[in-house]
Amino acid sequence: MNAVKSANYTKVKVQELQSTLYLAAKANAKRRFHVLYDKVSRSDVMTEAWKRVKANRGSAGIDGMTIQHIILEYGEEQFVTDAQQQLLEGTYRPKPVRRKDIPKGDGKTHPLGIPVIRDRLVQMAAKMVLEAIFEADFKDCSFGSRPKRSAKQATRIRDTVNYGRVYRVVDVDITGYFNNIPHDKLLRLLEQRVSDRSVLKLIRNESVGMSSKPRGDRWPGMSLEETCLLSRW
Repeated sequence: MNAVKSANYTKVKVQELQSTLYLAAKANAKRRFHVLYDKVSRSDVMTEAWKRVKANRGSAGIDGMTIQHIILEYGEEQFVTDAQQQLLEGTYRPKPVRRKDIPKGDGKTHPLGIPVIRDRLVQMAAKMVLEAIFEADFKDCSFGSRPKRSAKQATRIRDTVNYGRVYRVVDVDITGYFNNIPHDKLLRLLEQRVSDRSVLKLIRNESVGMSSKPRGDRWPGMSLEETCLLSRW
């Protein structure tokens, strides 16, 4: 029982934090949160963030460090502690992302930005905190990339159509949206809910212009504020 409790401790503590933030955001649609950075850098949040990053696996960034290297050589606890210490000391700086071209069905390729694992860890920690706040603002009809939801669940709109409550359904896809995303507008939206300067600075540092041209093997990847407001991890 103790082993199970210990294994689930960080997950439970993070869920409690997210629930508190969600309820506060839901209770007041105009509330701005000004103390969040300490929550992003909390030990339980960072530890749970690492679990999720490790579960997602993924390739190495420009530094070549892999998940396997961290597990077998660097040490998982040490890796999380070092990243947390950089956040607390204000010395954390994100690295450029690595470009990888993903083939598309039409013969073209889609450029994917792969951050280094340390940056993925910090992004995940911030996501877990900010997600709870912005989740409170989403409509029930929104399904894309939200917690415990999927685009497939949106097909339930057929039931509404069948009952005669909806007469038109429009499916819209914006070409190259993430290549031309307006970062300044996203940040302004973010600031409607977040006033913590340290968190905003962290997000600005993570943000890399999606419209920039590639430089060698480096390519601008999806920024943290895109993740928070659009991708709905």
